[in-house]
Amino acid sequence: MRIDLHTHSTASDGTDTPSQLVRKAAAAGLDVVALTDHDTTRGHAEAVAALPEGLTLVTGAELSCRVDGISMHMLAYLFDPEEPALLAERELVRDDRVPRAKAMVAKLNALGVPVTWEQVARIAGDGSVGRPHVATALVELGVVPTVGDAFTEEWLADGGRAFVEKHETDPFEALRLIKAAGGVAVFAHPAAAKRGRTVPESTIAELAAAGLDGVEVDHMDHDADARARLRGLAEELGLLMTGSSDYHGSRKTCLLGEYTTDPEVYGEITRRAFGAFPVPGAGGV
Repeated sequence: MRIDLHTHSTASDGTDTPSQLVRKAAAAGLDVVALTDHDTTRGHAEAVAALPEGLTLVTGAELSCRVDGISMHMLAYLFDPEEPALLAERELVRDDRVPRAKAMVAKLNALGVPVTWEQVARIAGDGSVGRPHVATALVELGVVPTVGDAFTEEWLADGGRAFVEKHETDPFEALRLIKAAGGVAVFAHPAAAKRGRTVPESTIAELAAAGLDGVEVDHMDHDADARARLRGLAEELGLLMTGSSDYHGSRKTCLLGEYTTDPEVYGEITRRAFGAFPVPGAGGV
């Protein structure tokens, strides 16, 4: 089985619609794909309706968190999307995205960059607006050559000249909410140092003690040394180890199925979850 547990659609900051994404996942030879848009489940219904036969969809979301001043992301799988407390927290995070993006536009204007809110809103479309949309605007203006080049201290990286903080959930509270909603929690790209500061191993150990299920090990932003360290830490802490593409369509260079999750780990995730269940494809529409 080929299993990719981290992808994004136009419901957040990907460039493929949910229906396009699941069709591409099937064409890429995947057996299982997870749709994990940022702080939203809005793309799930469309993905389910278009799900090709032979492909299973894992519903999820990537939750924005912050601990000790460090931004981190928590992948939540197979939770009940209507559970009130987790739904309210996701809405709180999403509601802060627009004023945050507008504030980043204002900072960029002060730096002499002629980006406009209208441009960023056009790029975001119906998705949850975020830094990748602002980064895409910088690419359109010729300020940087690629979206990745916008995530530096010069521009949009944590602490960068145009960075603006947003509401982010305490990860220990996120774990509590995910578990109460019947979900499974995996720390996304925990060693992605080029994105900014990363949490120390001691914090990962504390999260494990608080109920963290796993860590994303095989990821495009982890080099060989980082993967080796994470594997050792996961074994020490008894955490599941996943691999995923973090696919964003044309916004990033990674491909669907570029990194995958072991079928036994996927099976354990499905066994632990009780808020929702994987959806087998029935041919789509």
